[in-house]
Amino acid sequence: MTERIWDAIHSDWPDGDRTGLTTPFASNCASRVVLDHVTSKWGVLVVVALSQKSMRWGELHRYVEGISEKMLAQTLRSLESDEFVLRESMGTVPPRVDYSLTPLGEELADLLVPLVRWVGDTVKRTAVDAA
Repeated sequence: MTERIWDAIHSDWPDGDRTGLTTPFASNCASRVVLDHVTSKWGVLVVVALSQKSMRWGELHRYVEGISEKMLAQTLRSLESDEFVLRESMGTVPPRVDYSLTPLGEELADLLVPLVRWVGDTVKRTAVDAA
């Protein structure tokens, strides 16, 4: 099974190329930065939350319980710069800013929602305690 996964990950790499920028296992691969953003605890939760609907900053802060204001701002900036999240300023008084997923963010959410669901189901089946 491990070899099949390895082969699937490497299927689009040129023969013998394991050091180029297209290989996520290479230390200099740019994909590692994006991978870090989308697989962080807060990145996953923000993307999954926004997969439900677009939200204002305060609404998102309440929805993702436990995230600090600083981490929410940092996570949204990272996901926006990676083009997963769209920040729309409405130009109203008082200011209104909405956050939503881009088409790329929606693709990501399609992968993350089942993962989050699986994790929730698995916690019920294991001795993992949310202490």
